[in-house]
Order: sequence, then C-alpha cells, then structure tokens
Amino acid sequence: MRPQIRIGILIACIAALHCGPRSGDGAGPVRPESLKQRNERMAWWRDARFGMFIHWGVYSVPAGVTRGRPVDGIGEWIMNNAHIPCAEYRQYAKQFNPVRYDPEAWVRLAKEAGMKYIIITSKHHDGFALFDSKVTDWDVVDATPYGKDLLKPLAEACQRNGMRLGFYYSQAQDWNHPGGSAIGGHWDRAQEGDMDAYIRGIAAPQVREILSNYGPVSVLWWDTPEGMTKERAEMLLPLLDLRPGIIWNNRLGGGYEGDTETPEQFIPATGFPGRDWETCMTMNDTWGYKSTDHNWKSSQALIRNLVDAASKGGNYLLNVGPTSEGVIPEPSVERLRAIGRWMKVNSEAVYGTQASPFRNLPWGRCTQKKAPGATRLYLHVFDWPADGKLALPGIANRPKQAYLLSDSVRAALPVERGEDGLVLTVPASAPDTDASVVVLDIHGKPEVVEPPDLVSDFGSFTDSLDVTISPPGRGLDVRYTLDGSAPSASSAKVTGPIRLRETATVSARCFKSGRPASGVTSRTFEKVAPVPAVSRAGETPGLAAAYYEGEWSLLPDFRKIKPVRRGTTADFDITGRITDDRFGFVFEGFVRVPVTGLYAFFTESDDGSRLLISGKPVVENDGLHGMEERRGEIPLEAGLHSIRAEFFEKTGGEGLAVSWLGPGLPKQRIPAAALFQGR
Repeated sequence: MRPQIRIGILIACIAALHCGPRSGDGAGPVRPESLKQRNERMAWWRDARFGMFIHWGVYSVPAGVTRGRPVDGIGEWIMNNAHIPCAEYRQYAKQFNPVRYDPEAWVRLAKEAGMKYIIITSKHHDGFALFDSKVTDWDVVDATPYGKDLLKPLAEACQRNGMRLGFYYSQAQDWNHPGGSAIGGHWDRAQEGDMDAYIRGIAAPQVREILSNYGPVSVLWWDTPEGMTKERAEMLLPLLDLRPGIIWNNRLGGGYEGDTETPEQFIPATGFPGRDWETCMTMNDTWGYKSTDHNWKSSQALIRNLVDAASKGGNYLLNVGPTSEGVIPEPSVERLRAIGRWMKVNSEAVYGTQASPFRNLPWGRCTQKKAPGATRLYLHVFDWPADGKLALPGIANRPKQAYLLSDSVRAALPVERGEDGLVLTVPASAPDTDASVVVLDIHGKPEVVEPPDLVSDFGSFTDSLDVTISPPGRGLDVRYTLDGSAPSASSAKVTGPIRLRETATVSARCFKSGRPASGVTSRTFEKVAPVPAVSRAGETPGLAAAYYEGEWSLLPDFRKIKPVRRGTTADFDITGRITDDRFGFVFEGFVRVPVTGLYAFFTESDDGSRLLISGKPVVENDGLHGMEERRGEIPLEAGLHSIRAEFFEKTGGEGLAVSWLGPGLPKQRIPAAALFQGR
C-alpha cells in the first residue's frame, strides 16, 4: 500500500536557515452499461461483504530492517523509505524462497474466516512480480531461488474452492523499472526514464499477462494514480475487455472513477452513498510483513470493523502479510479463525445485507435485508443493555417478530412500543461479547425519524453563541430545552438558531402530533473567559525559526537541544524542500487576534506537531503518522498572543500547515500579516 497522500505543504529549509481516483472529468466505465447490467455485474461483490487482501513480495525479506537498523513506516515501503538503490534492493530477491507456501491452506483459511474473495499483490511498488512475466526478469521466476510462479497455484486453489480471485497491480509507481513514478521523487538514477514508455513496455504487457494466464479474474485493484494522465490510463483500460464483468477500483487515475471507492485504514462515517466501496485495513500497522510490528488489533475490533463496514453498505478487505518463506503470521491466523467462529453463527447478518436505516445507534450497528412487504433488521449489539431493554429509537414500523440469531430454536423476544420507538426485551447476558445479533422483522420499509442535529462551529463561547438545530421532516416539529432535560410536547419549539449567552446543555427531539418521534440529542456549550492579550511595542513582521536535526519518534524537548541554525520566516509556509529525513522546526512569535472570541486552531502535519497559544497547549498532533490534521479551541481577547509551533519529521513525506477559524473568520492558513516577531 502507500502512506497517506501528502496534502499539506512540504517543510523545507529556507535561505535564512539553510547554509486513491476520485471523480475527475466524469469518465465512466470502459463499456457503456445499463443500471440493470451494472447491478448484475456487481451483485456477487455486494453480497460478499468480506475479502482477504494479501501483500507479499521481496520486501518480506528485510521485513522492516535494513543496513542493520529498523526502518519506520509500512513494510512494503522499505525501499522508498530507506532510499535503497535498485541494485542493493534486488539482492533481497536472492533470499526470497517461499518453500512453505501452501496456497490451498491460504484459501481454506480465508473460507474458514468467512471471506468470499482474495486480492493478492501481483506487483507492488517495488516492481517485483509474483508471476512469470515475459517483459522483465524482475520477477519470482527469474530473480529468486524459488523460481516458480506464485499466482498460478493460488488461482487453481481458488477455483477448486469456489473463491473469487482478484489481482492488485501497481500501474504507476514502480521503483525498479525506469519511468515508474515515485512519491517523493527518485533516489537512484536507474529509476529515471519515460513514464509513457514504462506504461507501454512494462505495465500494459504485465496487466495483459495477469488477465490472460490465470483463469477467471474477478477484480483488478489498481494502485496508485500518481502520474497517471488520461492518456496513460487509456493505454491500460482496453485490457479490461480480456475479462468481461471484471470489477475495478478508483485508483487507476486519469479521471476514471472505476467501480469502487477504496478508503484505506478507516471506515467512513457515512459510507459513500450512491457508490460501491470497500475499506482495506491491516491487522497490525503494516501491509507487507514486518518483523518488528506486534501492534495487533484484537479479533473483537476486527469483527466490529466488519460489522461497521457492512452497516454502512461497504465491504471489508482485511490484509495478511506472509513471510518470505510463504507463511501467514500466526497472529493473523488466530484472528481469522476467531472471525470465522463468529461468522459461522452470524454470517446471515453480513452477507447480502444493505446499509443501516439508522444514522447512529448508541449500542452498536444495524444491517438489513428486504423481503416482500417486510424488512429484516439485524441488530449487532456491541454494548449489551444492563437492564435487558434494547431501545430502537425513532422507528415507526410495527414489529413482526424478534429473536437471537444465535438461538437455534428462535425463541421469541418481547417487543413493545416505547415513548419514541421500539423496545426489545433481551436476556440478561450477551450471547457473544464481540457482537451479539438480534433479528427484528418489521412490516414494510423502515420508517425512521432521526434525532435533530445540533450544529455550531464551537463547543464553548466568550459572549454569545448561535446553535442551529436541523429542521424536522414533513409533519414533524422540534422541541428543545436548555437544562439537559428531555424535551416534551410543551417545551419550546425550534423556529430558528438558538442564541446562548450562558452555559447550557441543549437537548432537542422531534415530535409528531404531540408525541415523541425520535430520540434526544444533547450537547453542552460552556461560556468561558478569554485569555488576555499582551502589550508589545515595535513588532517586526514574521516569525523566529529554529532548525534541528535528530532521530525522534515523538516531539523532543527542543528547549534542551541546540538548533543547527536559526533564522526568520514570513509565516509557516516555507518554500523549497528538505531532502533529508530526521529534522525538526520550532517557530515562535506573536499572532494578532482581530476580535475577542473563541478561536479554533489546526495543525496538519507529517509527522508530529504541537501548537501553543499564550503558552497554553492548544493542538496536540504528536507522533509518527501521515499527513493528519488535529484541532483545538481557545478563547482569546483581541490583540497580540504568543504563538509557538513545534514540528518534527522522521522519514517519508514531510509537511506542516497551521490554520485558524474565529468570529467572522473562515478557516484559513494564518496569514503572514497576522504574525510578528517579539522583542
């Protein structure tokens, strides 16, 4: 896989200091198809909900360690992160000898876990092919002592076991063949070349090989779109005709959306309405095998991730990273078997289901299946109710029956109409501590009234604050209270934004014909005193900046470290580029706040950052991570306030952006005109 795309600025030494395709042009599928044809083509994939990702290649030999030291970052990116020259990296292939590879066992393990399809890296960014490619000798047959095609026996095992097979292919990034693009640039002259020639001579022929030589191929999982123009993408698209009905993702590039969205390492809060999507995720922190990564997710977390994805209408593609001997690590095997035990009982609540009709459920998730004149709701309960009452707020439908999915006799559970929905009486203890499934059949399509949204830019205020409550649906009104109590039919009616002048807990609820029709939404907004401004005279525009070098995984105490050099800069937007890793910056000065009020500050950084205003920590964004934004709030009096931003970078991409949002001030980078050096 790849680190998060760097969307902030690149940190660099300034002169004073230094001595996955989303929608593009609207291009659609390769072959025009009707909605009926698309639904038929996607049907198996939508029913499957659960698949296995396999990241395997030469990178499993160094396994995260090279030149005698561990390398930060994901295992399959070690060549890029450590800037290993091509000739040196190719030596690892001589140690890639998967003599313990058992594709039949891999497929059986996937089936045991309840997975319906497998996607394997036919070629990752290091350019190494797991198959016998005729256009390069950088493949498992020609470059390793193993000397045999790895995809062919896996394809045969999948066909014997009724498992769908797909191939991941890195069409753009290739760090060993001249012309392949690379995030962060090339570090070896052997990588330089013409990308069009690379697509014609390596990528296109190899895609033809994997689609022609291994029987049915159900999915082509492109990665990554960097450098892929529309013209380059169109060198590859016609090859999909080799496998009519194939499903392909949104990472081809060139403006092509593909069939599926591919969120990586997270499950989107609301899915992708109107789009098929699939979250890919690791069991620990890496995709390719890394011997030092023991940060394994629990089987409970993985089961709940699967449920969460299905509840939002998506698939869950869970990764394993085999060793160079061809062994899936035992922690992965243990977790897959645990998921399989859960799926043996509960798979009905995952396969072929649709997204939940509820926006949010406090105790877990919901999936559903349609039936003539009815709907079957699968209530996946993570937090079992201590009082034995499972509330389903906001639903107006009449219940038909309810029972535990794990109950072979399907003993009926009582269902009553509560104040604002249905209430099920369940046993005192949960059948499964990971996720217990309660089946509820209702008449008709789900009719659900969601509780109102309470919308405000801030959670506190200095003088007054307007809170907007989302308008109700047709035939409904919204009532609210300011003391945290549940609104009743006699509570104040929402007619517009509510202006708060004192601390309050706002609660809101929808009503229909004077009766509660939804659950209650509550949020506390606190009135706070602003931090006084400071008096300074003779301010000079800009910030003081100090540059440091060192090896850190967390922000160090820069006050105890001597900087390599000092200087000044106009703002946080530093032009140029630092080519070396392992460095840090500290920026200090004052920021002029235009009016008194509550301000939100943001740092977007790769790796760690911290922001202090008036000596108070406001944004904490520390640690090793890709480009990531964090937010903090502070009430400030109009005038000058001290500002200090700390940043460090270890390896990989580097970037920092500092933004603010305040009264009458939309979110934006802090402009240079608001920054000053102190005296």
